Amino acid sequence: MRTTTGLAALGVGAVAGLGVGALLAARQISGPQRPALDYGFTPFEVGVDSEDVTFTAADGIRLAGWWLDRPGSEQVVIVCHGHRGNKADMLGIGPGLWRAGFTVLMFDFRGNGASADGPQSLAHYEQRDLEAAIDLVAERRPDAEIDVVGFSMGAAVSILVAARDERVARVIADSSFADVRGVVAAAARGLRLPPMPLVDLVDRATHLRYGYRFHEVEPVEVVAAIAPRPLLLVHGTDDSVIPVEHAHRLAEAAGEGCELRIVEGVEHCGAYFEDRPGYIARAAEFLRRR
Repeated sequence: MRTTTGLAALGVGAVAGLGVGALLAARQISGPQRPALDYGFTPFEVGVDSEDVTFTAADGIRLAGWWLDRPGSEQVVIVCHGHRGNKADMLGIGPGLWRAGFTVLMFDFRGNGASADGPQSLAHYEQRDLEAAIDLVAERRPDAEIDVVGFSMGAAVSILVAARDERVARVIADSSFADVRGVVAAAARGLRLPPMPLVDLVDRATHLRYGYRFHEVEPVEVVAAIAPRPLLLVHGTDDSVIPVEHAHRLAEAAGEGCELRIVEGVEHCGAYFEDRPGYIARAAEFLRRR
């Protein structure tokens, strides 16, 4: 997730005033951004056949994905990328799970990759995108189990949606935040800025410019609704974007069915890169477990 880079705008606020800094930070979190060049890798680069799919979120935003079919599989895994990322970022875990025997759907959240522009946020509007992806899977494979694997913002979206959509059978959430306020506060402290009143100012600026409040995006408040369905939380001890205490708070709130895997010495979303084959094997074992 690239939230830390975006929140460097808070440094401007130290000079120009907290109010201006809050507006800039809100824009970096929720404003539209696309790379200057939209080149990207595809499943071709990793030797996996895929089908380009498009589907539409409830508010009309066209979304793009890759369908990695595994005929005969009884599970479809939806993979969710992080903030300011795209589905190409998931070309490790997605094809890895496909090779492990699962059908996989990888897709771009709104405003990223090949998906159309639309109102963006930090895991608020993006919930509509995952809901649409679940609808697509349910339509194409009505008899299959639907599982979700998410990273960073995608992990938070996975928790928020699974908490209210019982079609999701199990969730792997890697480096999720427990609440947005905590993410912004951690970024402010990292930039040697006072979290208060800055967090409140960014919250208000986000509501003014982008139409949602931080209290509407609190996975820790709803994660218990996933139980008793299996939930695996993964987090690195050295995460400088979303401190590891977020994972502990989520696990404490989750209750039955939740497993917490803390990986020593790794940064944000670093568990996969610490041991790629081991990560895929453990994820596949968790998804298969009955």
